Amino acid sequence: MTRHMDEERDNQKEMKREEGGQEYMASIEEDGELQESEDTMSNNDITPSVCSVPETDAEEEFPSSYKENSPQENQLLEMAENFRCQYVHLHPERKPLLLCPLNECGTKKFVSTTLRPTLLPYPELYSWQGCASLVSDYLCLEPIDPPSNLPKQLFSSTWVLQNQRGSSFDFSTLLCSFLLGAGYNAYCVSGYAAKEMCVIDQSRQDCPLRVTLEQVPQEEPQKQIKKYSVKPPRDLRSGFQKQQEARRRAEAEAMVAQRREEEERLKEERERPPPDLLLGQRVHCWVLILSGNREVPENFFIDPLTGRSFSTDDPSFLGIESVWNHQNYWVNMQSCHYGCAEMTFDLSDAMRWEFLLPGDAALLISTMKLEQESEDVEEEEEEEEETKVFEMSPTWVKPIAISQQDMETRCPGGKRVIRFRKATLEKFAPYLLHDGMVTRLTTFTDLECERPTAMRQWFQNRKDRLEERELDLVAGTTLERFHRGRSHALKSHRYVTMELETERQMEFYSRARADGLAERYDLPSEMTERFEERDDFLYYRHTLFHEHLEKTVAAEIQNQEHRHVKKIVERFHRDRSKPASEDVAERVFLVSENRIELTYHREDDRITSAWRSFVKPHNLGDTKNEQPFTSDMVSTYQVDPFEKPKKQLFMYELLVALTKEEETVIQRVMESEAEVWEILATRGQEENNIELLISIYNTARNENARIHREARERMAHEERLRQEEKDLDFLVPFLNRLDSPEITSRQLALQLRNDCLAALKQQIIDKTNLIQARFEKKTQCLEEKQLWYQKNRLSMNKQDEEEYLSFCSKAMFEIHTLKLRLSRQKEDAPQKYQALDQTLRQDPRLAKFL
Repeated sequence: MTRHMDEERDNQKEMKREEGGQEYMASIEEDGELQESEDTMSNNDITPSVCSVPETDAEEEFPSSYKENSPQENQLLEMAENFRCQYVHLHPERKPLLLCPLNECGTKKFVSTTLRPTLLPYPELYSWQGCASLVSDYLCLEPIDPPSNLPKQLFSSTWVLQNQRGSSFDFSTLLCSFLLGAGYNAYCVSGYAAKEMCVIDQSRQDCPLRVTLEQVPQEEPQKQIKKYSVKPPRDLRSGFQKQQEARRRAEAEAMVAQRREEEERLKEERERPPPDLLLGQRVHCWVLILSGNREVPENFFIDPLTGRSFSTDDPSFLGIESVWNHQNYWVNMQSCHYGCAEMTFDLSDAMRWEFLLPGDAALLISTMKLEQESEDVEEEEEEEEETKVFEMSPTWVKPIAISQQDMETRCPGGKRVIRFRKATLEKFAPYLLHDGMVTRLTTFTDLECERPTAMRQWFQNRKDRLEERELDLVAGTTLERFHRGRSHALKSHRYVTMELETERQMEFYSRARADGLAERYDLPSEMTERFEERDDFLYYRHTLFHEHLEKTVAAEIQNQEHRHVKKIVERFHRDRSKPASEDVAERVFLVSENRIELTYHREDDRITSAWRSFVKPHNLGDTKNEQPFTSDMVSTYQVDPFEKPKKQLFMYELLVALTKEEETVIQRVMESEAEVWEILATRGQEENNIELLISIYNTARNENARIHREARERMAHEERLRQEEKDLDFLVPFLNRLDSPEITSRQLALQLRNDCLAALKQQIIDKTNLIQARFEKKTQCLEEKQLWYQKNRLSMNKQDEEEYLSFCSKAMFEIHTLKLRLSRQKEDAPQKYQALDQTLRQDPRLAKFL
């Protein structure tokens, strides 16, 4: 055992010695009975909690590593048992450690070897949030029974993934394997936690999704700072009256605050859970991530049952017994009277964390050096050479794998319901529901979750690009949000009902529209539109319609007739290319009053703006019946008194242009109404016939792609079979010469047989002649080379002789090969002829005539 445990035992003896002689003698007797106590403790059942053994069809399905231990694993188990015995002797008051539980095959395995660092090829599993979310959604909890004892079995991650269930220790083992594979400094933690965390009771916690949605920052409009402003009037009230009012206001606010605090206190008492009889004794397992790797700034916990992160001082975690990873095992030697708030997670500190294997502890190495300072240098070197650090055994678990289909389904059965405080969160697998909904959050007014107030739904793979729907069940309003790419560039739609001429608000992706429309607010009697980044600097248009009786409104809605325009107001941004006195800021078309009003932008050094008001004459533009234009039809105001007034002709031309603009603007308003009708009609059809988009790469669900692929594979297979039949059919070349492929007479059959045999005979003769010609050519070349050698033998050098010998060797080899081929061709020719004749006689197309 390590030095720390020896010091702990010596300290206990010293304390007993100081208390008195009798106690000291008792300690001596206790040391004398050490072996007997160790034997007794080793026979005790320290992990009485038994989990259900997994039911398997055949034990042979598991690899040998699941059912047997290697020599290195056996040595590790012996070290763990020795560590456990000394731990029990030195700390009999502490709970037992989880060191070597049984696996699914009933074999003892050390907990560190159950971890298998794994990085799966899914982008979401590269972050701790994605890993925790997958584990919490993928598995179902099997509570530990009894909850105060450690589990006796710890299953492999492959078995847990296959059965999608396990205890908190199985959850943590799988999550820690993923985190280690992703590069995090992760550890499994065995300790104690609150009841709500051990049984996944989140009914008294706020939904994280709801809190995130409520904390979305809303951009507040910036108040425009004016350089010049009117001073507020002086307050002439009495100072005593102000004090009395402030006192009364403070007393009222204090009473309201006190009443609110009392209500909050009563509310907390009603929501407070009943006392837990096993508080501080419920065994739980979670994951610890230490800072350093993957740019983690500080240590934190992850609860694998919920996938949420907690700080290390969270009150839900009541104590820690041990931690481990795939390399070592540490026992906590710190006090847990205040939970984990005051604990230090420096695992290299041997005074606070007792380790099983000394390989990674720098403190132990330095301690060993200090103890050996008095020894001889040569003996110290020999001991260091002989000392070997035991390394952790490799994992016995098979490689962890999750298919693409399982990643998509995630939850068991594709659905999971989580109940929070006044909220219910439902998760669905993609394509599980016909409308493509994947998440639904319902909020309630009561803790029993019986009176809903709002509902939010999230969708995926919708053809109509619907992303989110928010229902206010109290006000009866619906808000729908859409992805980019939808018709009319619709971004969101808030409405009470889908009927025409009712209150609704639409937002658009302005950059995807030619008119730059960003928002449209429609009421039965008015419509407001806002624009962005238009070339004409228009940013606001407000249209007021005439009010009609209910019968008239119903008839117009049924016939989809446009509402009658009463007034149109348009506003424009400043155009710096024009003078302010000529740049229109607001344009008002009073259609019912036959008037047009213009207001221009204010100049920087002025406090008022110029304006013009026109009265439209009757039959404007009709040269025969047009009412004459007079100066009484125009009212103007010029900011600069020295500016020369415009002539009457200019005013008349401006009025004509404004009249044409009025017609154009009315037409734009009618187009806006028609667009609203089209959007509502399209949304109604889409909701009645919901379609989901399926990727062409999703071969499991894309029915058209699957049918097309199977048809192409079938056609290719049939074409390959037909080609093979053609390659093996001797009669095909001769049948193609005939007018009809059918054989109708004996004479035709004999002719085909003779032609086929003749073709084979000619093929054999041609091949034989070709081999004979090559043989003769090679022989002639060799003879000519030999004659050349006889003539030039005396004048040749050594290199020429080597080249000659190499040529002769190669030529002789080729001649020998051709001679063998020619001999084999002559021997096989009669056999081939007879085999073809026999095949033709047995052919069903010729056999009946031959």
